[in-house]
Amino acid sequence: MADSTEPSSAHPSTLGELRASGYRPRSVREELRANLICRMEAGTSLAGNLLGYEETVFPEIENAILSGHHMVLLGERGQGKSRLIRALVSLLDAAVPVVAGCDLHCDPLAPICASCEARILAEGDAMAVEWISPDQRYNEKLATPDVTMADLIGEVDPIKIAEGRHLDDAEAIHFGLVPRAHRGIFAINELPDLMEKIQVGLFNLMEERDVQIRGFSVRLPVDVVVLATANPEDYTSRGRMITPLKDRFDTQIRTHYPRDLATEMAILDQEVSLEPRAGRTVILPSFMKSILARLTFAAREAPEINQSSGVSVRVSINNLETLIANAERRAVRNHASVIVPRISDLPAVAASMLGKVELEYGAEGLGDDMRLLERLLGCAVRDEFAAQPPIEGLGLVQQWFEAGGGVEVSDAMADEEYGEALAGIEGLQACVETIAGGESPAIVASTIEFLLEGLHLAERLNKESFGTRADRVRYGEKEPVRE
Repeated sequence: MADSTEPSSAHPSTLGELRASGYRPRSVREELRANLICRMEAGTSLAGNLLGYEETVFPEIENAILSGHHMVLLGERGQGKSRLIRALVSLLDAAVPVVAGCDLHCDPLAPICASCEARILAEGDAMAVEWISPDQRYNEKLATPDVTMADLIGEVDPIKIAEGRHLDDAEAIHFGLVPRAHRGIFAINELPDLMEKIQVGLFNLMEERDVQIRGFSVRLPVDVVVLATANPEDYTSRGRMITPLKDRFDTQIRTHYPRDLATEMAILDQEVSLEPRAGRTVILPSFMKSILARLTFAAREAPEINQSSGVSVRVSINNLETLIANAERRAVRNHASVIVPRISDLPAVAASMLGKVELEYGAEGLGDDMRLLERLLGCAVRDEFAAQPPIEGLGLVQQWFEAGGGVEVSDAMADEEYGEALAGIEGLQACVETIAGGESPAIVASTIEFLLEGLHLAERLNKESFGTRADRVRYGEKEPVRE
């Protein structure tokens, strides 16, 4: 591969200079294969910013590229399919020569359109050559029912006809996205949403390399690798995909959501910035990040949620952004210098999560979504609390509440107010130090809320919620069991 991703002024600028340089054309498949091998030999990841696919999806994509295959990625929404396809663009050469001004990016030494062939005959070695980058060789389209043949393949240009060209003249055609991706990659998202006649046109171009527009056939040896994405349910449902097009995709690769909490949390680290906000430091306790990851995992197993639609990784990302924003609101109003999310901030994620999940039929009653979210949040906090190592002093804290003690918390309370609880509840200081160490008041406040909610979910402490958002809570003695 070339050292730069931008075309260089040092590249040959005419056909004669290009021939003298020793340049030799090669197909897109050869190009992708050679550059992938270089990357593998260097130990570089196929797509370094995509986590969780190192042992599953990446090897299958590498096999497909080494085999020269068209690919379709099957997976529910929010699994990084589009990002993965765009990452493959980096496997194209940093710069390749094209006939200057050609819409189809014809190779000066191997043109495919009549116009470029005529220019070479007329201008010879003086014909101008341009160099284009990988991004210029990549076209992408979201498949929708209103996508037309003109969008993907092309259409007769009425302006060129008005200029005197005939319908059987190849230069009278305005080519669509796929021919314009010649010598590059064409990606189509949600492939099954294409109308059947458009699927037929795409199949013809992939299989026969010809373009048929209004009964006029143009033979175009288009060199393009076609990548597609689809939901498995739509792709395998009878009637959504024509069999010849499905068969033309040489490799089908199944993507998936992160399979462990560590990967989900690593994605959060990668995608959500913890940079200071308006001069305030952002600190994210590890147990809060883990709770959000567990919340997403719980949603992906909940029978009330339509799992064929999926629970996107964006749910975790947006939930964390919302959680930090709610903590920032508190910090601004209390004139605090740090932003630290707490358990009482968790109800705020309803706005970022509930619109991204689809409930199963029968679970869509008024308030059902909020009750589901409360249950999933409870599961996430309980599991995170149970995963903590032994917490010194926890028994003393429980005894304090059993003796009649009580404490109120909310997402509006200043961090310093939690210091009173720390001083008045025996054993709480040791519990906080076990989890958070000797941290700032904001970390202490977040840790106290986590401990109290964990005790409640472990059925060792009673809780009563107040307020329209249930973000004001009183913890007290567990109610006695009645016979």
